[in-house]
Amino acid sequence: MSSNQGEHGRSRSANRSRTEGARRAEILDAAIVRFGRNGYENTKWAEIADDVGIGPTALYHYFDSKQHCLYVIIDQALKEIHERFDAVTGENADPRAALQALCSDCFELSDRDVLRNRVLVAEQVLLGGEGSTEREEQARQAGREETRALEIAWTSFLGEAMKQGAIPDREPRLLARAMLGLYNSIWQWYRPDQTLTLPTVADFFVARMLAVAGLVADAVPGSPGA
Repeated sequence: MSSNQGEHGRSRSANRSRTEGARRAEILDAAIVRFGRNGYENTKWAEIADDVGIGPTALYHYFDSKQHCLYVIIDQALKEIHERFDAVTGENADPRAALQALCSDCFELSDRDVLRNRVLVAEQVLLGGEGSTEREEQARQAGREETRALEIAWTSFLGEAMKQGAIPDREPRLLARAMLGLYNSIWQWYRPDQTLTLPTVADFFVARMLAVAGLVADAVPGSPGA
């Protein structure tokens, strides 16, 4: 085989991989919208196929099942949330300012992000089952591990903030769960097409999340009115 043939073969393979990657992302986006608006149980796998313009059997090239697709959505969502957590805490040396920034960043969301949060909160319990195929199980385990990792990250951050005297001393894991529980409760009822805007929700809930941690929003450096 000539070098040109080899290069053309690699180019075709790379193009095919990019095309498949783009289609997989398109399927995930369609599933997020369907699951987020109609619910996972109320969404048919064939409806997602229709949304992306492919036959239902073609979906199985990308995902073993609707549940496999859900596991991937949850894992990706948790990974992105964790990455944002790391970025915010890395940019703010002062723990009080970091906590304010974390709570505010939780609401810097697109409509897609809101729908994905709705899916995450509503269906995360399904990570407690077992996948019926190897790929399903791998995606499920990845989601479970990322769930634990995110809680540990919050717990460690809050524990360190307590050590520095930035927030009142209490059990950090319980505090992390209380703050995350308050935040997650929003996605049980909030939709991006409501008349109630996300900035309005943020104004209300950021202050309450900080209050759970023992801070008054206006007393935090960098917050409005500080």
